[in-house]
Amino acid sequence: MKRRDFLKVTALAGLSISTGNLFDCFTYNVFASDFVDIAVAEGPSPSGITNAAINALGGITRFISRGDTVVVKPNIAWDRRPEQAATTNPEVVSTLIGLCYEAGAGRVKVFDRTCNDARRCYKQSGIADAAAAAGADVSYIDDRKFKTVKIDGLVLKEWPLYREILEADKIINVPIAKTHGLSKLTLGMKNWMGIMGGWRGRIHQKIDESLVDVSMIIKPTLVVLDAVRILTANGPQGGRLEDVRMLNTVIAGTDQVAIDTMGAMLFGMEGRDLGYVKIGDRVGLGTMDLSRLNIKKITL
Repeated sequence: MKRRDFLKVTALAGLSISTGNLFDCFTYNVFASDFVDIAVAEGPSPSGITNAAINALGGITRFISRGDTVVVKPNIAWDRRPEQAATTNPEVVSTLIGLCYEAGAGRVKVFDRTCNDARRCYKQSGIADAAAAAGADVSYIDDRKFKTVKIDGLVLKEWPLYREILEADKIINVPIAKTHGLSKLTLGMKNWMGIMGGWRGRIHQKIDESLVDVSMIIKPTLVVLDAVRILTANGPQGGRLEDVRMLNTVIAGTDQVAIDTMGAMLFGMEGRDLGYVKIGDRVGLGTMDLSRLNIKKITL
């Protein structure tokens, strides 16, 4: 039987975030010999599910080579603690850093352009300490390191982007899944705002097209969506623990559009409900048609 005959994936509209097993609406291909496009790992340990997801994709050496300079790009934008789910889970970040070094990476860098005071964001999120303990070079954004890049996109013709991400050998995008007042959700593609210089408020008028434009330039080696905790309301900054839901899930893959499509399901939405996902699919950045992909679920 051919792969396309037995791989059936259905994304059901209106999936509730109160559902116990969020991705039970999928029929997963269980043939271990098949190439896995997206891994969904669930379990009580953020480190354990991160490792499991990467292993399901073929292991970290599929993505990272000896001597690589790797940027691990979390969301550190807000002065919030991990339990408030406004920033990426620090254990997910540190686990990825450790995996990169196991694969022989020469250097791993962690940074983000924050919205609140950078020092407080880095400290309160737990990411600075966790990343440094794992051996990463943790730095604050240096405004002198932005380089104007020609984009010629749907709306952005050029924009200053952070030089250190442009010069990296490999990039791992590690966003957290949460709501956003303007873009509805902030997932993988939205996380690239943390490497944009200049006045980012300018892109708000056409945020969906702008996110796609930047995503066409900054293409990650790997996307690891942190859904250990998700922020279901009052994002992106949050603050109320009542708005946080524990899902103990990590979703990993290489297709930015597909990962954000999966992320939308966590909130009872479909990929087409997000303008940037729909546009990304249309211009060929990735696919929101999950039936074309081999998706593997792991429960620890």
